[in-house]
Amino acid sequence: MTESGDCQIMNRKNGTSKDTKTSPPDTGPVPESEDPAADAAAGRRVRLDTSRMKSSYCNVCNATSTREEVVINFGLNQSWDRSDGDLEIEIQHRIIMSPHAAGKLRDVLNELIGEYEGRYGTLKD
Repeated sequence: MTESGDCQIMNRKNGTSKDTKTSPPDTGPVPESEDPAADAAAGRRVRLDTSRMKSSYCNVCNATSTREEVVINFGLNQSWDRSDGDLEIEIQHRIIMSPHAAGKLRDVLNELIGEYEGRYGTLKD
């Protein structure tokens, strides 16, 4: 639920979401699936609870992994003068996920960046 009591619904098939003032119809308990693609094919929707979500701006990201997990750190570089020697990065968020979940994140980001570049042009390093 959002702060106003609205509910955000996300369609797993195409990743779109919409806000609604009413709760979606109760279709009974939905068992967790090991195959989100099967859920998408079945037309199931995912309910996103954003009541405790916090947003922040990050302009630095790095990642590392082990066999069992992928760790992604997000932070903020406030050193705008690059000639000032060492940079100090404030790490604000650390996300730890399974390699499978990281692969899904990669796929989502590849699609998102592809759409972005289609609208605004190729990103440059």
